[in-house]
Amino acid sequence: MTITRTPRQKFFHPQMSEFWSGDLGLTLLTISLVVLVFIITPLCEAGIPGRMFFDLIVGSLMVFGVLAIEQSRAAKFSLIAFVLLTAACLGAGRFHPMPLLHQFGSILSTITLLLYVRIVLMVMFRGGPVTWSRIQGGVCAYLLLGMAWASAFQVVEQFRPGSLRFVSAPVDFDQLISKLTYFSFCTLTTVGGEVSPVSPIARSLTVAESMVGQLFPAILIGALVAMAMQSRTKS
Repeated sequence: MTITRTPRQKFFHPQMSEFWSGDLGLTLLTISLVVLVFIITPLCEAGIPGRMFFDLIVGSLMVFGVLAIEQSRAAKFSLIAFVLLTAACLGAGRFHPMPLLHQFGSILSTITLLLYVRIVLMVMFRGGPVTWSRIQGGVCAYLLLGMAWASAFQVVEQFRPGSLRFVSAPVDFDQLISKLTYFSFCTLTTVGGEVSPVSPIARSLTVAESMVGQLFPAILIGALVAMAMQSRTKS
């Protein structure tokens, strides 16, 4: 007897699919991002290590997410290869702090984080009832957007120093990451901050992030409400 494998069976990794379908993956990822953004990043500015460990946790969770989403095998391998390239570049920049490695790593981080947003949204909006973990997925995507913009600001400041004005200039790469992460989330939530964009590119990025910070939660809530109503209608 010949067994025909459906596309879902062929491209879904069973263990990873179960991990993410139970929403455990979204919960762990959200917790890891909260700790990374609000605890580890400020501590790194003070010279306390630990960011690489949480970067590895977040990266591993997202690789599992890539394995779980329904897409072609080539797309999965391409995403995983890009994530590994980004991790290798960031790791090399840590052990060999060269401006070129930091610049290249910031570019790759920006792209990778935006790809992460796509992965989280694909997992979040899969079929099924709306659960608390799906709401956590929305928080996770929001945090990833803030981190992506922080990396984009790093690219601008590294290629053109002085594009952003700081009250106290960062003395190393960790302080630059911390200050720009703070500025990014202040911009995303439109509360303002002590960093000011000076160059036209930095100003454009700031305006774009402010707009996304306003539109993303509204669109996300609307989509979740529509999913909940559709699920209730089917039941």
